[in-house]
Amino acid sequence: MKKHSCEWCAGDELYQAYHDLEWGVPVKDDAVFFEFLILETFQAGLSWITILRKRENFRKSFDNFDYKKIAHYKEGKIASLLKDVGIVRNKLKVNAAVSNAQAFLNVQDEFGSFSIYIWRFVNDIPITNNVKNYKDGPANTPLSDTISRDLKKRGFKFVGSTVVYAFMQATGMVNDHEVGCFRYSEV
Repeated sequence: MKKHSCEWCAGDELYQAYHDLEWGVPVKDDAVFFEFLILETFQAGLSWITILRKRENFRKSFDNFDYKKIAHYKEGKIASLLKDVGIVRNKLKVNAAVSNAQAFLNVQDEFGSFSIYIWRFVNDIPITNNVKNYKDGPANTPLSDTISRDLKKRGFKFVGSTVVYAFMQATGMVNDHEVGCFRYSEV
């Protein structure tokens, strides 16, 4: 018998695999946090499936999301990224990836890790919501507003409240699986 999943992933194998294996699983690894941060910032204004389909290209183009390397990208690398048809070629977002890598390193220096920094906003405990249908879930919250402001203050770009909330969902800071979804109680 097929398990019930969140409705948003129905009908697409890539979405289903992402939902079943990654979405909402609490992240503690800084490298994984950075990957989601970059992907979510590139997603701003686009659909998540667009980014998910380009994810492997993003990994190749952005040195497997190695934020230490990305923080030192020069104009030549940025120019090559803007010609890369495998990713989203938005100059502001590509430049933001570089400045976000630099800000990410600064957060690590200040807090010891990005994980320590970000999880303190939820007291190291994921928020579990009671979403019956994903269409009724929030796009942002007062907490994502607060985190967004703090990230921006630290030099991060493309981290509006809606992007931050999607980041929180993806990294398991908030569990927005539908209550009838088999992953709801698992994560």
